[in-house]
Amino acid sequence: MFFDGPILDAIARGSVLSVIGLGWIILLVRIVGLRSFSKMTNFDFVMTVAMGSLLAGASQSQQWTGFLQTLTAMACLFTVQYIVSRLRRWSARLDALVQNTPTLLMKDGVILHDALRATRVAEEDLIAKLREANALELSSVRAVVLETTGNISVLHGDHVDAALFKGVSRA
Repeated sequence: MFFDGPILDAIARGSVLSVIGLGWIILLVRIVGLRSFSKMTNFDFVMTVAMGSLLAGASQSQQWTGFLQTLTAMACLFTVQYIVSRLRRWSARLDALVQNTPTLLMKDGVILHDALRATRVAEEDLIAKLREANALELSSVRAVVLETTGNISVLHGDHVDAALFKGVSRA
């Protein structure tokens, strides 16, 4: 592809194709917007993982046609994500299909064991997240929410505004 020797060619090809692939992703993000890698939905998370996989594949391409196909796949995924995010605004049905519902795992210092079972979150994992959030007493924890991205949010303090529970399932 670049050099006659296999070692020099592999180094040059990997370097050049990686830089071009990364530049292509940066260009696509600049066109579509930073939300592309926001992980607000499970769809966004899949997009992030897919881009990493495609970039790895691009950097290992043996032929220009394979490299071009990978760059095209990246552009198509960005386009699909953009279209889906726009359509979600207008269709509650599509939004429900694409978006997971955040789930309340703990409320006012009480662990909701039914919610833990429904979401397959172990109590030990919940406790670990409470420690990460510097919760010193269970009674000071106002709520713990399993977010649509799989992250766990811990709300502690004296009071939690009800608006923060908008769309949260009380499974």
